[in-house]
Amino acid sequence: MKNNNNYNGCTKKEKLECNYHIIHKLPPGDSPYVRAKYAQLVEKDAEAAIVLFWKAINAGDRVDSALKDMAVVMKQQDRAEEAIEAIKSFRDRCSKQAQESLDNVLIDLYKKCGKLEEQIELLKQKLRMIYQGEVFNGKPTKTARSHGRKFQVTIKQETSRILGNLGWAYMQQSNYAAAEVVYRKAQQIDPDVNKACNLCTCLQKQSRYSEARSVLEDVLQGVLFDVVHAELETERERCISALSICPNRRCPICSRVSSSRFLSWMLSLVSDMAP
Repeated sequence: MKNNNNYNGCTKKEKLECNYHIIHKLPPGDSPYVRAKYAQLVEKDAEAAIVLFWKAINAGDRVDSALKDMAVVMKQQDRAEEAIEAIKSFRDRCSKQAQESLDNVLIDLYKKCGKLEEQIELLKQKLRMIYQGEVFNGKPTKTARSHGRKFQVTIKQETSRILGNLGWAYMQQSNYAAAEVVYRKAQQIDPDVNKACNLCTCLQKQSRYSEARSVLEDVLQGVLFDVVHAELETERERCISALSICPNRRCPICSRVSSSRFLSWMLSLVSDMAP
């Protein structure tokens, strides 16, 4: 029988160790980085993992992964400020290929800390890099991960995603005019319902109700209806909060509704708000 696991010549102990690493998604070996991942994923000891990640960085052991993983664990432990300083101080030890991933982690950390100006500046920098052809290491796509699954991301999708994040940052500053410009550009590149709802909010905040209604009508007519039902429902509470709805008013927050009913409700809401 063919051995698909390449265990030929391995002892029973070695086979068990190999299976253990596969089950827990651990890299092989016993280096500081491997021990850090063991503490993080198996022992669930975040503080021990951070100490071991530091050891890995100082020892030059998989520094690209160690710095990024340590920053993620620090963020989970509400040590985002410390994670930001760690990336800034040690990213020069990382490879050129790791810089893009570190920027993505930094953006999340800035968002966590409420550092909007830094977040906006880094997002703009990433857009400049896209326009100059300096992303994805010169490739047309990159492999991304979400909830343990791998998928391909195109430059077009990445541009739209970054523009969406930039628009959201502007909204947090109540700069709805700038957010509108960014969201419209993102929608031209790779439209989706999430950004359409954000664009609607920007227009509503500027008292441009007829334009907000037009955006939602496009969604209801299927022009932008290209996301799954579950994604829209996650946007419901945020959209309603942004629109400052009275909690006593009957709304989709109180009961799970279909995507089309939610959008219809938002459309009627914008119409009610119009003078």
